[in-house]
Amino acid sequence: MQHNPGFLTLVNDAKAHVKETDVEGYKKMVAAQKPHVLIDTREDNEFAAGHVKGAVHLSRGIIERDIETKYPDKDATLVLYCGGGFRSALVAESLQKMGYKTPISLDGGWRALKESGLPLE
Repeated sequence: MQHNPGFLTLVNDAKAHVKETDVEGYKKMVAAQKPHVLIDTREDNEFAAGHVKGAVHLSRGIIERDIETKYPDKDATLVLYCGGGFRSALVAESLQKMGYKTPISLDGGWRALKESGLPLE
């Protein structure tokens, strides 16, 4: 997908300030049974078409509004994914501003997760 320059500027700025992991790093978290919440930040239709088994759906459009109700513990590790890792970086930055200490953007997003061997729904 070709992204607009202004969007890429926002994403690159967010990526400079948030923690990221790739699929292999995430798989290591799962294998080590590190407590976390996996959050799919894609749109409703994207989530409905397929997602990682057990992922919670809070799209980019509503997550800032609803996250404190669903996950009030600001120390919780929140692993965020979108299609490729751009929107999830923006969400991670927003959650940091809201006081969450460990939001992690999954670089590569759904495109990488589909090939990861993790269970999908």
